Amino acid sequence: MTDRIVLSKMIFEGRHGVTDGERAQAQPFEVDVEIHLDTRPAGLADDLSKTVDYGGAFEICRSVVEGPSRRLIEAIAEEIAQKLLALSEPLGATEVVVRVRKPRAPLPGRVDHAAVEIRRRPAKVSR
Repeated sequence: MTDRIVLSKMIFEGRHGVTDGERAQAQPFEVDVEIHLDTRPAGLADDLSKTVDYGGAFEICRSVVEGPSRRLIEAIAEEIAQKLLALSEPLGATEVVVRVRKPRAPLPGRVDHAAVEIRRRPAKVSR
């Protein structure tokens, strides 16, 4: 399947990181998500109930990043992925992809961002 819903470069403020200093002050985190599912039923019927509401997906990302502090961006990505799967699995989603970028990663040199990308599938979908 090639259909997917994409939300790109969402920016939220969060207090995440390994050090106390990273968690002391909010900093920007960028999130991209892809939800793989057949969008044909929604497109043919012009019916939001037959697809993933990207407003709901946006709110999931916002609530995780702006929520409780995490030490790792991997933990942020995993929580977003699990919540997106729960939202989209009843509609037949086969995979979600989540990217989390940390532009202000505390590294000893110049870098645009540190990032993680994960892919998750519902437990019942075979590879």
